[in-house]
Amino acid sequence: MWITLTLLLALSIGALSQDKLNMCMDAKHHKTEPGPEGQLYSQCAPWRDNACCTANTSAEAHDDNSYLYNFNWNHCGIMSDKCKKHFIQDTCFYECSPHLGPWIQPVDQNWRKERILDVPLCKEDCHSWWEDCKGDFTCKDNWHKGWDWSSGTNHCPANKRCQNWTSVFPTPKFMCEQIWSNSYLYTTDTKESGRCMQLWFTGTNPNKKVAEYYLNSAHQHQSAASVILLFLAFASFFVVM
Repeated sequence: MWITLTLLLALSIGALSQDKLNMCMDAKHHKTEPGPEGQLYSQCAPWRDNACCTANTSAEAHDDNSYLYNFNWNHCGIMSDKCKKHFIQDTCFYECSPHLGPWIQPVDQNWRKERILDVPLCKEDCHSWWEDCKGDFTCKDNWHKGWDWSSGTNHCPANKRCQNWTSVFPTPKFMCEQIWSNSYLYTTDTKESGRCMQLWFTGTNPNKKVAEYYLNSAHQHQSAASVILLFLAFASFFVVM
């Protein structure tokens, strides 16, 4: 009986892991299930074979003050094009990626029920993002909260002044981890490692294999813990007997 229970538990954990390899989070603009979207716009196009975003969402991701979130990139002057392209790519990654399951967490917010937490970003993507934005300006290090939304779009709060990017975000690590409330985790892994998620890619989406790696690691830990618990329960049963 105990062997059967162990096998059933292992199988159920494996099934849940497979579900997390191809899923969309429960958020404001995401589809309920991923699937092909042949007309994804510009920087979102790499996800067209399997996406959690629609064509309309991908187009809006490229617009200033789009209906997606009414977010104003130009809150401290006009954001440079080379900086903005990274935020567009970040939006495409967030809205379109079907392989974020290992990092999706429930959240109690009025505009979404789930979020991502500690997604391991490749070193190159984080560093190039910071490098291309370091000549720009902002007033806050956490862009998820604390804005003045009284006009319907975000503006710097009265107690925050615009500063050079590097004064607010002194390092690539600080920027990538702080700007979206730890949605991303800075890593020293490179794209070739297969251990980090890529914001920028062409061709086949490399992030599925990365998600598989983290799911398999989590699965192994869960299975080992489950076997130990079942063994202890089994031992306790015979002690009582």
